[in-house]
Amino acid sequence: MAGLLDRFAPLMGQRDALFADGGTDPFQVKMDRIFSQTEAMIGNKRTILVGTNNYLGLTFAPEALKAAHDALEACGTGTTGSRVANGTYYGHKELEVALCDFFGKEHAMVFSTGFLANLGILSTLMGPEDYILMDADCHASIYDGVRGSSAQIIRFKHNDAADLDKRLNRLADKPGNKLIVIEGIYSMLGDKAPLADIVAVKKKYENVYLLSDEAHSLGVLGQYGRGLPEEVGCEDDVDFIVGTFSKSVGTVGGFCVSSHPQFNILRLACRAYVFTASLPPSVVASATVNLGLVKSGGALRKRLMRNAQHLHSGLTALGLKVASENSPVVAVVAPDPLVAVAFWRGLIDEGVYVNLALPPATPYGYSLLRASLCAAHTEEQLDKVIAIFGRVATKVGLIEPVEHKRSAVG
Repeated sequence: MAGLLDRFAPLMGQRDALFADGGTDPFQVKMDRIFSQTEAMIGNKRTILVGTNNYLGLTFAPEALKAAHDALEACGTGTTGSRVANGTYYGHKELEVALCDFFGKEHAMVFSTGFLANLGILSTLMGPEDYILMDADCHASIYDGVRGSSAQIIRFKHNDAADLDKRLNRLADKPGNKLIVIEGIYSMLGDKAPLADIVAVKKKYENVYLLSDEAHSLGVLGQYGRGLPEEVGCEDDVDFIVGTFSKSVGTVGGFCVSSHPQFNILRLACRAYVFTASLPPSVVASATVNLGLVKSGGALRKRLMRNAQHLHSGLTALGLKVASENSPVVAVVAPDPLVAVAFWRGLIDEGVYVNLALPPATPYGYSLLRASLCAAHTEEQLDKVIAIFGRVATKVGLIEPVEHKRSAVG
């Protein structure tokens, strides 16, 4: 008789093969003590954190900490209910008003996580006569969201507006609405969507809407941190923006903003909103404060991108393959999962934490050492990270020793 979860045997076999030596399991890392936005104790090693998505370093913002403490004292530890039952407190409404003001949209819904925001919105927006056209490299939350939809799902090639155009052209005579789904910055490789080109394609056809997941570009791109649509200058052409508070905003939760006149019906139709307990008041208070800090955080954005360029240039100079151009996500490509695991273990042993990302969860079957920068990283920390990357890359055979390179040039 087959076991309940036998269908996952290939996945477990892959995992067992990678970690058969009993060494440190990258997926079981525990931070035993947090010192700051950029350092923690992992095991018995003080470690530089370069894989947290804490782009602006707002997790320790004094204003947000105070707001969270005040809300905790005033409203308790949780709401114990969903938004439509007993879980909407005054703070949830204040946060939604702040989101509308920040993005210049008329409506906002706050979810308990960014994953639930995608799951809820994408499973609800399109009906059985409609179509969703999604970038092939979209996040797992987007894939799960569209699977819950009754619409027909079509994938187009990653960042390929011409392929999107071709697929929309085939649907031009078919009834129903069409929804294009992209991300501002893609989480694995750190590359941006060609948003201006996608908007141009959208405008060629009728009944076409655009949703952009700005999880990794909120706070990072644009003069006021509104993401890729602000940077490109086409905010009015993006009908729905989904995002999370767990990156630049420095806490947890998700949202969707829009100016569509029928948007608020989603509060009754979206199951991930109706049937999920709402965010605790302390989290909502800190998110509201930090959203204001994002808006005024031009100096933080400049520092973040300066740090990103510093790490990108340093790793590239070592001879390592970095997957994208300058971005707060700096992903080093390893030749295969075994090398990637050895590389990751070497980094953690020397006090650098990054994300290990392996196929099938990665684009192009890449094995990645994924770093994400923080505005709070110092130049000294990043120089240390680059030096450690160089030593470990030499040990695992990804680059030649510096001495050998010099002798070869000589």
